[in-house]
Amino acid sequence: MNRPTEVFLVFLRLGCIAFGGPVAHLGYYHDAFIKQRKWIDEASYADLVALRQFLPGPTSSQVGFAIGYRRAGVLGAFLAWAGFTLPSAVLMIGFGLGMSSMGILDAAGWIIGLKLVAVVVVAHALLTLYTKLCPDRSTALIAAAAAAVLVVVAHPLMQIGVILGGFAVGCFLFDEKAEPASEPVGLSAERLPGRALLVAFFAGLLAFVVLAALFPGSLFAVADAFYRAGSMVFGGGHVVLPLLERYTVGAGWVDAETFLAGYGATQAMPGPLFTFTAFLGSVINLGPGGSVGGLFALVMVYVPSWLMVLGLLPYWDRLRRMDWIRSGLKGTNAVVVGLLFAAFCSPIIAEGIEADSGRLAFTVMAFALLKYAKLPVWALVIGCAVVGAWVF
Repeated sequence: MNRPTEVFLVFLRLGCIAFGGPVAHLGYYHDAFIKQRKWIDEASYADLVALRQFLPGPTSSQVGFAIGYRRAGVLGAFLAWAGFTLPSAVLMIGFGLGMSSMGILDAAGWIIGLKLVAVVVVAHALLTLYTKLCPDRSTALIAAAAAAVLVVVAHPLMQIGVILGGFAVGCFLFDEKAEPASEPVGLSAERLPGRALLVAFFAGLLAFVVLAALFPGSLFAVADAFYRAGSMVFGGGHVVLPLLERYTVGAGWVDAETFLAGYGATQAMPGPLFTFTAFLGSVINLGPGGSVGGLFALVMVYVPSWLMVLGLLPYWDRLRRMDWIRSGLKGTNAVVVGLLFAAFCSPIIAEGIEADSGRLAFTVMAFALLKYAKLPVWALVIGCAVVGAWVF
């Protein structure tokens, strides 16, 4: 079996069984590529995980993309992404098509159950991120300031400004030391045009903004929304939620109930949380919609990640030894907590619980099952949908 085919089949298997979110996915990778197949050693794997911390985009997808590149070059990188992503994406597009064919489902009990799952999952992610990314008073204050600004001014451009501001404050406030130099990552021998790919990343960011402004209501607007979301997400799949909500629900492309139901359903899927975009692309009222719209949205949210990973790989050994970058990222990571808290306030709480005591009690019980009983997220999603259909 040639290497590209092998890469695709291995990642396809992982895409069918890798439940549990990005941290769990990294565990699956460690077992599959270090212990079983020995495609990569411990030090190089740690380097790839560290590289991901410097970039916007989905954690596990970026690490998998880089492993695929290491194993079989650029083709291997994209085959790794396709194998890991498509199982969940196909299921989410199917879910979106099913919801579209059912018409208005606002009052359906199982939809309410899925909306409340979204509340539980984001609350759990928020607590986890706060513990990890805000270990001291300074980072906690940055997170609180970011949350306050975003609650008052809920605009996508403000979200971008707060992220950049967090990086600047981190550079000034913290004195993080880079880890000692280790062996080079040792990726594929293919020479990547890193500078050109990084220019393409920023050019795409600007070009889609301009095209969306010139042609409002067109496919360019859809491309702009998902490309920007993929460009500005630090902290993993849950943090993309507020950006996508502003770009889709805020623009009137999809209603809040459908948005939250889709996000809840995503938690029951294997593979990356970013496949939520495939669901959104299939149900929004702009663009082609359906399966074509779902795949279009999915690709657009990943393009920035591809450009950044391939663009920075040639420079990674130099970048990882810069103290100021690590200091800035400490501030950015604290902002991520504030960003997620603002999203938790609206739309998660506002649209999910809706000041209903029965829904609040349901949510508290589901949260206890997730946090204290350690119920798998996929099982919680299915259970909440079933119980929601009976209770609400």
